[in-house]
Formats: sequence, structure tokens, C-alpha cells
Amino acid sequence: MGASVLQNAMIFLGAALVFVPIAKKLGIGSVLGYIIGGVIIGPFVLEFIGTEGEDIMHAAEFGVVMMLFLIGLELNPQSFWRMRRRIIGMGGLQMLFTSILFFLFFYFGSGMELNTSIALALTFSMSSTAIVLQTLKEKNLDKSQAGKSSFAVLLFQDIAVIPILAALPLLAIGEVQTKVARTGMLGWMDENRTITIIVAVSSIILLGRFVFSPLLHLIARVHMRELFTASALFLVIAVSWLMDLAGVSAALGAFLAGVLMANSEFRHELESNLEPFKGLLLGLFFTAVGSTINFGLIVHQPLAIFKAVLLFMLLKSIVLFLVGKIFRKVLMQNILFTLLLSQIGEFAFILMGSIGMLGLLEKEMLDFYMAVITISMIMSPVLLFINEKLIASRIVSNKAEEKEYKVDPKEHNEIIIAGFGHFGSTLGRFLRANGVEATILDNNSEQVVLLRKMGFKVFYGDATRTAILDAAGAAHAKILVSALDIPEKNIELSALVSKHYPHLKLFFRAKNRLNAYELIDNGINNIYRESIHASVYMGVDILSALGFRKYTSLRKANDFILHDNNALKKLSEHRHDYDSYVKSVKEEIEQQERLLAEDRKFIEHKPDNAWDKSKLVAND
Repeated sequence: MGASVLQNAMIFLGAALVFVPIAKKLGIGSVLGYIIGGVIIGPFVLEFIGTEGEDIMHAAEFGVVMMLFLIGLELNPQSFWRMRRRIIGMGGLQMLFTSILFFLFFYFGSGMELNTSIALALTFSMSSTAIVLQTLKEKNLDKSQAGKSSFAVLLFQDIAVIPILAALPLLAIGEVQTKVARTGMLGWMDENRTITIIVAVSSIILLGRFVFSPLLHLIARVHMRELFTASALFLVIAVSWLMDLAGVSAALGAFLAGVLMANSEFRHELESNLEPFKGLLLGLFFTAVGSTINFGLIVHQPLAIFKAVLLFMLLKSIVLFLVGKIFRKVLMQNILFTLLLSQIGEFAFILMGSIGMLGLLEKEMLDFYMAVITISMIMSPVLLFINEKLIASRIVSNKAEEKEYKVDPKEHNEIIIAGFGHFGSTLGRFLRANGVEATILDNNSEQVVLLRKMGFKVFYGDATRTAILDAAGAAHAKILVSALDIPEKNIELSALVSKHYPHLKLFFRAKNRLNAYELIDNGINNIYRESIHASVYMGVDILSALGFRKYTSLRKANDFILHDNNALKKLSEHRHDYDSYVKSVKEEIEQQERLLAEDRKFIEHKPDNAWDKSKLVAND
């Protein structure tokens, strides 16, 4: 058995190592890469994993458990109160409207029993927390309007699972039930499932208040990092085991435990210790989803399954889009919000398991809907990829947006700044302080409204669209500055501007050296890496603290940056040849150190306050 476990672990990890980098390279996201990897190694393709895949699925669900615990850690009362409008408003409306639509379909369209229709409607209103949060993190969308709203809706759904699980046994009363006989101390729980759930949840609350915190205080006194990691894992596993013993979702128990620990002084320590495990186990979960897809059922009923997938995702999308309109989302953000949540989520597996155990649905239909849930999860990353590559770049803002954000031709400036986050706003403030006005574009409508209130002339628009750049006066401007936060968008903009506006002088932000290489390939000469200036000028302050002359240190810092920028352009030509690149980097470093060493005789180890304003003030 040990060999089998090691073999399966090797296969799953190997699938991730092969398919996830390919998926990331293709731009379809890691989630789809994990799922495709699972399909390939599963019993219907290479058969590396057989029917035991379902057992692995149970172990892999622990990744979802950890994710819910970490989400709970973020949900302290203050943050919940700040998000109450989104969580209760958007989340509540989405659950209500989606459940009503699905109920009408199951009760009137499919002719199912009343209680079964209610149970299925609540189940299919759920979206995938795991897929959405992973996507938001990878694509840097967690701070966007769509990202915040998606998180709020998912949070409401996660909380709603607790009462739904408690209600399912009540819905089973009066229905024909086929129960599996159980033995031992859990036998009484079948008859009192709702009471059991209430007792289990209450137990978690009491444990969180009177056991978890004192235990962590005790462990913290030992001052052993690995012991604290073990205690964090123990906490999550213990809660999951207790909830599973009571026949309740382990993930929901972990979420509740996280909420209880949200105000604890150990919150950040717990988060940092569990984050690596969460990422690995979530990957295993997605791979297991792919490996357990019942292709036999799909082959026998392909049209029925795909029609159901399309219908269910369409019903959810209609509701989500309407909710977005009610909360006045701009078109592009509303489409993204809709596509992010249009799938059916992992909690549907848990709810469907309870529905099957309670006898509310026959096994044949249960398997059918399980296949529908899985296919919808696969479709979600595909739809997001299509939106990113084909839809978002071609959307024309509606009239209301144009009226509010359209650039006035009279306000054309010689400088256009694309992106007004921390980097762009610092630059914009510096230019304005020196009497230079710029036309500013930002793709975050909330950021635009906030900055306008602060007195900046900021306009809503995606700078990677020629229509927006035309409206901003790119044809007449002299300089375009790209301060976009997402490297891929910077690369896209550099190619676009070089092609359509060759007269513009370009100044581009780069996240790092690798990002700078890609910009060089697109013909950008003025590149400003985020890290180099801050790190070099920190070095100036360190030298000053050691007694080196401030003027000389600053001159040498500027020489260092100048040489490094020149080396950047040379090295970009060798970066695709590993051996040549390493050799060239070594030569450039040696040359740089040699040039700076020749100038070392000018550095005097005596105080020189001529360029040090802080010391001048201190001496007054």
C-alpha cells in the first residue's frame, strides 16, 4: 500500500509539473492545467490512475478545506462590515434569483418532487471558490471591481452552505429514502442530522474560544517554527475530523474555525504556515477532479450533458449579469464578474453527496449531475481565456460610460500616463508639482472616481485599445508613459503603440529584468525597473551611514544604474541561450565592479554633509 501511495503521489505531482507550465504558457491558467493533467493520467486516457481516483478525490478535498480556513482568517468583523453591501446585497440576490430559476427548471421543466427541486436549486446556485480565487490571484484581478464583488458573492455562498446542509435532512422528510445502515455511535445521527449540524457548529465555536487560542499561546512559548506549523495543521485537521464525524462539510467547519481565529494575534502566523500546503493541495484537488470525470457517462449521453452544462451556466450568467447591472458595474467588469462565477462549484459535490445519501435523488441522475458540475468547472477557465483574448479587448464602452469618462479633446496634453496606481500616481504628482499636466488613463472605474475626487483629471479606459488612445490624444501627444501594474499589459501596450503611434516617445515601467527584456524586444528604450533605483539608493544611504561621502556615493550610484541599463540591452540578446547568458552576465558584473573600483580613491571616510539635508537640519 505504501508503494501505491508513493506511486500515485509521483503521478499526480508529475502531471502538475508537465501540464501546468504548458497551460500557463498558453494563457489558460493553472486550474485548467491541473484538470487537463488529471484527465490525461485518469482511467479514460493513460490509465495511470484507476478507480481509486475517487478515494484520492476525498484526500484532495483537504486543499479546499485549507482554502476555506484561510478565507475565514481574513474575515474579521471589521472587514465583513466594510463589505456588507457586497456580501449581503450581491451575494443574497445572486443566491435568491439563481435558486428561483433553477427551482422552476427542476420542478416544472424536469417534473421533480418539490423538496428535491429545492435541494438541487440551492446546490446549483453555488460557484467555485477554489477556481475563482486561484484565477483572481494569477491574473492580478483580486483588487479589481469584478474581483472584489466575486469574492463577496463567494463568501456569502460559503456561509450559506451551513444552513443549506442543515436544511437538507428536513427536505428529505416525507420523501422516499434509501438509507445505508450504519453501526456504532453515529447511528443516531441519521435520524437527527439537523440537530447534529447545530451541535457540531456550536462545538467549533466553543473550541475556537476556549481551546484553540490557549493552545497556540502554549505552542508559541516553545519558539519552534516547525511546531507551530504542526499545530496549525492539527487545528485544521481536528476541526475537519470533528465535522466529518458529525456528517457535516469539513470545509465549512474549517471556514468557521478560520472566522473564529480572524481576530487572534496568531492570524498572520497561521496564514503564512498554511499557505504552501493550501496551494499544493488545491492543485491536487483540481487534478483529482480531472481524473475522476466519468467519460463513460459522457460518451453515452454527450448531448444531454453538454446541453445541461450550457443551460445551467446560462441561467447563472443571466442572474449574475443582472445583479452586476443592479450594482452599476461597468460593462467590462460586469462581463468578467459574470464569467468568473458562471460555473458550478466544489461545494456542489458536497451537497450532492448529502442529497444522494438522503435518498432525494436516484444514483443515475446523481451521476449525471456530478458530470455536469465537473464539465462546468472545466468550462470556466476556458470562458475566462476567451474573454481575456477576444471579448475584453473589443468591448466598446456604453453611452453612460462615455459620457462620464470620455476625454475632452480640449484637454489633450503632451503627456499620456497609462495606469495610475502607486507608481503612476507618484510620477503624476511629481510632474504636476513641476507645472506639467498629463492625460491619465486607468482601467479601474473605482480608482478613477476616487482620484477625481482628489483633484486629478483621470479618465476611465483600457490603454491597450487604440480607440481609447485616440480619444486621449495619442496622435497629438509627445510622450506616453506606461505605469501599468500587469507586465503582460505593458508588453501588449508597447507593441500596440510602436505600431500605431511611432512618433511618441515611450517611457515604460518594468517589474523586473525579465519584463524589461520583453520591452526591449518591442523597441522600448526608456525602461524603468521598479526595484533597481530603490535598492541602489538604499545602498547610498547605507554607505552614508558608514561615513562615506554622500556626493561621491550618489555619483557612483548613478554610474552603477547607467552601466546596468547599458548592460541590460546587451544581455537581452543572449537571454535565450543559457550558457551564453550566464557568461555575459559574469563578464558584465566583473566590468562593472572594475570600473567602480577605479573610482574608489575618491571616496573619503570622513563626514561630508554637503548633499545630506537631514544632517544639515540636525546641525541647525
